[in-house]
Amino acid sequence: MNQVTEIPLSMKRTITNVAEQFPEQPKLARMFEHCFSDTFRTTVKRLEDQTTFVITGDIPAMWLRDSAAQVRGYLYLAHEDKEMADLIEGVVRRQALYILKDPYANAFNEEPNGRGHQADLTELNDWIWERKYEIDSLCNPIQLSYLLWKATGRVSQFDDSFKSAVLSIINLWKVEQYHGTQSNYSFQRFNCVDTDTLSHDGKGSPVKYTGMTWCGFRPSDDACQYGYHIPSNMFAVVVLGYIAEIAEHIWEDLNLKAEAEQLADEIDKGIQTFGIIHHEAHGDIYAYETDGYGNYNLMDDANVPSLLSIPYLGYRAADDPIYVNTRSFVLSPDNPYFYKGKAAEGIGSPHTPDQYIWHISLAMQGLTATELSEKERMLKLLIQTDAGTHCMHEGFLADDPSQFTRPWFSWANALFSEFVLDYIASYRMKYEIGGRA
Repeated sequence: MNQVTEIPLSMKRTITNVAEQFPEQPKLARMFEHCFSDTFRTTVKRLEDQTTFVITGDIPAMWLRDSAAQVRGYLYLAHEDKEMADLIEGVVRRQALYILKDPYANAFNEEPNGRGHQADLTELNDWIWERKYEIDSLCNPIQLSYLLWKATGRVSQFDDSFKSAVLSIINLWKVEQYHGTQSNYSFQRFNCVDTDTLSHDGKGSPVKYTGMTWCGFRPSDDACQYGYHIPSNMFAVVVLGYIAEIAEHIWEDLNLKAEAEQLADEIDKGIQTFGIIHHEAHGDIYAYETDGYGNYNLMDDANVPSLLSIPYLGYRAADDPIYVNTRSFVLSPDNPYFYKGKAAEGIGSPHTPDQYIWHISLAMQGLTATELSEKERMLKLLIQTDAGTHCMHEGFLADDPSQFTRPWFSWANALFSEFVLDYIASYRMKYEIGGRA
């Protein structure tokens, strides 16, 4: 990909300032330097059309979700660095281009070269690397465009192409409120594990109308057990609020504003009606998935959006009573993917082997913690489980961090960096330290 030898001055200053905050922790400073610059150094490519192509790391394709997460931390620089703001806008523009190619696809090629999972039974074209439909793949580009606006005041990303992509997303989410009767989407992969394909001839397990919008796959790219993925629907509610604000203040389109608000209300009512269950040990909690027929999946996955990430998404505050109960559940043995070993404890995923904790989940636990002591504990844990590589991985064995998956995973590096910056801000807030990192 794009092997950059020189990083921007704004990034250098941030790396230096972070190191100055931790003079007695050279490893943390070294890890931040590596992880914060990783996306820029190794995964981004500015194209002739002024869009930005971003690979995930060890896979040469651009995921809508991952690419947004990989550059999100650079919003910290964009307010003072026009070139960084241009790079992020380029990501948004490329994401909009891809959504208009196919809003059901989750990952794309740089050009229409037909690479990727072209043997899957679904409607493919040469731009598509993979066509696993995930709600969050459409939420993340909207969120990134909105955060770029708020960080810089820039609105040039909200062009006609982006608006067309937004209209496509809203239409898709409306169709998928009635997946069984109105949707043409199906997906089948053969000679694979069950989580890589959809049941019922590619349509997924049956669902009943709830107001929520259906998706086939989780943010892990694993198939949903039940078609209403609660964290992703929460994310949809949040970004529909962003669309309403953009429609009113940028596009001056009050019809679109009302349409976005109505859809958000329908989805949110579905979450509140069908997405909450009473747990014997933890009280009222959010389920991970449901189908509207009374079936629930009680778990959480390391990939974001997750139940743990609800405050990070902006759906509910960290002190919301149902979130507090849900957090208690997901960070306990009652969550089948919460692992505790000799080296660490945290949330993993069915996407990786049993007893493998994800660095993304540890960073998210820190980002959503309300107590500085928990943030400090997560930061120490992340530093101790890098297996001497100075970077983050996908999953690592709870008993032995030297056994890990994906040595190059840019999303994990980016979220770690975001957490470090958040920790510094939280520390200053508590101890009234002035200045900025």
